[in-house]
Amino acid sequence: MPAPLITIPSTPDLPKSADAVVIGGGIVGVCAAYFMARQGLSVALVEKGRVGAEQSSRNWGWCRQQNRDARELPLATKSLELWEEITIDLGEDLGFRRCGLLYLSDNQAELDGWARWRDFAITQGVTTHMLSAAEATERGQATGKPWKGGVFSPSDGIADPSRAAPLIAKGILKHGGTVHQFCAARGIETEAGRVSGVITEKGVIKTTQIVMAGGAWASSFCRQLGIRFPQASVRSSILSVMPGAKGLPDALHTAELSVTRRGDGGYTLAVSGRANVDLTPQQLRFATRFLPMFAKRWRILSPGDLQGWLSGHETCRKWALDRPTPMERMRILDPRPSEGTLREILARARRLLPALGTVPVQAGWAGYIDSTPDGVPVIDEAANLPGFILAAGFSGHGFGIGPGAGRLIAELSTGKTPFVEHSQYKLARLNQGAWGKVSEF
Repeated sequence: MPAPLITIPSTPDLPKSADAVVIGGGIVGVCAAYFMARQGLSVALVEKGRVGAEQSSRNWGWCRQQNRDARELPLATKSLELWEEITIDLGEDLGFRRCGLLYLSDNQAELDGWARWRDFAITQGVTTHMLSAAEATERGQATGKPWKGGVFSPSDGIADPSRAAPLIAKGILKHGGTVHQFCAARGIETEAGRVSGVITEKGVIKTTQIVMAGGAWASSFCRQLGIRFPQASVRSSILSVMPGAKGLPDALHTAELSVTRRGDGGYTLAVSGRANVDLTPQQLRFATRFLPMFAKRWRILSPGDLQGWLSGHETCRKWALDRPTPMERMRILDPRPSEGTLREILARARRLLPALGTVPVQAGWAGYIDSTPDGVPVIDEAANLPGFILAAGFSGHGFGIGPGAGRLIAELSTGKTPFVEHSQYKLARLNQGAWGKVSEF
């Protein structure tokens, strides 16, 4: 079943032209379009299905700096500020609050890794507190067990995945942009070697700036344009329980289970990193590029099934622009969750947190988390196609850093000096050897 999601209306008519067109209505796409509109651009957001309906509503909702890869940390820090700024501008409740994130562990190697990150974070002006055994046990009293140690990041927080992307899309409208749902982008037009328009199922929008923020669909779209973007996805299963549990932290991570308080008072439950690898044409195409990542995480990845192959989001085929594309045949990726994983999550939750012992299950769902080989996104203009910015491969981190990524994209598209050095997000880095740097955190 799909994760909970509020809906918003679309703009009735497709514009004939726009300063910029953003393809993809997930958190990164809506934030990019929102900041472009705030900068005075006429911008059109096109989404093949419903805004926020794929991974942007299927994640935990964490907005964290803690344990970020050094390359992502500037985006994460800026995003925390922007979550607050957007909330004020829209006058809407995105569910964002700096409740702090609590990590607990009995593994000394894991604690040592968190301590190393703490030492790095200090140099970046980020506050995070290592917890002694007594402090960790006190903060983790809902578990009813002692802990060896932990970490608490007080300035980090959570937002509501069921509300954030749709409400920020409303902000695009507020600032003069347009939003077009159930309007798939099939391809692009070019003139004199640069982009000149987006071909959608409902017509062409003339433009000189295009942002591809299509999440798990981005690589197959780029293939149509002759752009090689190594990307693969895994299927993650999540469970939520009804309101009723008392005394639980708002956001807790352990090796056994991760828990997040939802806006309705219930809790989202997941096992960090646990996922199924569904066979797809793209998995085969980029298999050697992802060997280091899979080798590092093989203990928490399980073989999947053919859902990914049949959904079409990782196709290697070329499609015609005058006929329905795979995006129109699969408007919203809504894969079946792993029933075994859901059972295991619930068992772990009730074992770790006694307060969840009799709380009924609310829902279970799955989503495809798209990733790059090094676990860090690409935010870059295509070398062979001026005016085409790729913003994808957020590797399960996109929700929390979406506002920062959107701000960066808007600055790149308007020629402003970016708030962060963006060479670390270049597509060209993924053409290096397969055994390059893989994100540690």
